[in-house]
Amino acid sequence: MLRVLAADGMEKGAVKELRELGFEVVEQFYEPEALMEQVKEFDVLVVRSATKVREPIIDAALSTKRLRLIIRGGVGVDNIDVAYAREHGIEVCNTPNASSVSVAELAIGHMFSIARFIGIANYTMREGKWEKKAYKGTELMGKTLGLIGIGRIAQETAKRASALGMKVIYTNRSGHKPEYEPYTRYELDELLALSDYVSLHTPGPKGSPPILSAEKLALMKKGAVLINTGRGNMVDASALLDALDEGRLRGYGVDVYAEEPCTDERLLHHPKVSMTPHVGGSTVEAQERIGAEVVAHIRRVFNK
Repeated sequence: MLRVLAADGMEKGAVKELRELGFEVVEQFYEPEALMEQVKEFDVLVVRSATKVREPIIDAALSTKRLRLIIRGGVGVDNIDVAYAREHGIEVCNTPNASSVSVAELAIGHMFSIARFIGIANYTMREGKWEKKAYKGTELMGKTLGLIGIGRIAQETAKRASALGMKVIYTNRSGHKPEYEPYTRYELDELLALSDYVSLHTPGPKGSPPILSAEKLALMKKGAVLINTGRGNMVDASALLDALDEGRLRGYGVDVYAEEPCTDERLLHHPKVSMTPHVGGSTVEAQERIGAEVVAHIRRVFNK
């Protein structure tokens, strides 16, 4: 029987479908050393963001030559040594379409949270405070949203921002393409200077320094807001918190962190930070779509 290890869990409808197709599905998280032993006995490994599939784990799988497919249930594959796996005949794929809407909606949610003090007002009211005068907000309508990256999630974010009356601009590495209309492309430095809100949607080259370094953050428009649902290591967190403390930036909406779970006390307790625990793709709808894409990949590879 073909065996599937869902190391970070799997949507129950997908599990049911795979079992009906004759697969054995095991839903179990393993620490790296244990995973090195377990992976030898599976044909498919499905992960989310918690499990890292590095060279030693791939080497362990190669000892039995059973593992044929690694699937990342999500957009990025930076927690998998993709080139190494493929070099040794193991196919690697992801589910890039499934969670785009969910992540985009969360990015917009963080914009609203900061613009209208939703997070901090919720907290202070539960402490018995009524700080109505302190929470005079601003509208999103008429503001400029700068997107760093213009992939699927950024494009979904752009659609929603446009519907709210925001002006959308973007920057990317590949240059302007017709499918990115009607948004205008700028170089990064120009975008930072023009945008009231900046939303990060690019992972950057592996091992590269943060895209938003202290120098780049200093170029942002005074009073601007940064939203990060992309990658935690693409922002210099210390410099960002300095900018918030000094009033150069108004707020930071964040769902991803350089280290997870986040233990940065300064970030965790900052009143100008709206934060969520990496839940961008954690919606019922996204999980159903991820499950469907995972099943489709498995059926394709194993001709089911």
